Amino acid sequence: MEYTDKEYCLEVWGDFACFTRPEFKVERVSYDVITPSAARAIFEAILFKKYAMRWQITRIEVLNPIQWFSIKRNEVGAVASKKLDPIYIEDKRQQRNSVVLRDVRYRIWAKLVFIPVAKRPQEAFAKHDPTADENPMKYYQMFERRAKAGQCFTQPYFGTREFSASFRLVDTDQPLSPPIPEDRDFNYMLFDMDFSNPKDIRPMFYHSVMHQGVINVPAPDSNDILQ
Repeated sequence: MEYTDKEYCLEVWGDFACFTRPEFKVERVSYDVITPSAARAIFEAILFKKYAMRWQITRIEVLNPIQWFSIKRNEVGAVASKKLDPIYIEDKRQQRNSVVLRDVRYRIWAKLVFIPVAKRPQEAFAKHDPTADENPMKYYQMFERRAKAGQCFTQPYFGTREFSASFRLVDTDQPLSPPIPEDRDFNYMLFDMDFSNPKDIRPMFYHSVMHQGVINVPAPDSNDILQ
C-alpha cells in the first residue's frame, strides 16, 4: 500500500533565537533565519516515534523582520559526566558574547514521512512489534491532537534551550498573513547532520535563498544538499 506524506504547518515565535554558525569557534553568532534542523527539532518536540516516522521540512516563511541583538552570557566550559569529578561553576564559568536574533516568528511546513513496517530495521522491534497493516493515520491523529492542545514531550526552543519557542498548529484552509516582502541570499547554511554512520557523523549544507519571505527547503536526498 502506498501512502502520501501529509504536510503540516506550525507557526512558531519567541523573544530570542540563536542558530549558531559552525564557522565561529568562540563567539556565538546566529544564522539570519532558522535552520532546517532546528525547525525539524520543533516538530519532533511535539511528536517523534523512532523508526516509525520522520519529519521533512519543506518550506520556511519568515513573518517578522530580521533583527539582531548582542548579549554577553555566562557559560560552563565543561561537560558533566559520571566518570569525571563534579563541576564547580565558579571554576568553569566563561563569558561569551553572542549575536542573536530577537522577536522571531516563522511559519514552518513539514511532511510527516511514515516508514512502513517492512522498511524498518530489526532493532525497531526490540520493544514493540507493530502489526503488518500499521498505517500513518494514527501518527497523523496523534500529532494533530497534541499540536492543537499545545502539548509537547520537550519544550521547543530556537537553537539553544534558554530561548524557548511557542507554537500553534496552522489551519491552512484559512487565509494566512503574508511573510515579509524581502528577497535575500543567505549563501550556504547548515541543513542537518548525517547520522547514517554513527562513527562518521557529517554536517550537510544547502544554499538558502529567501524570495518574498519564503525559503524552499530541498529534500535530504536532493542534489542540492552538500556534505
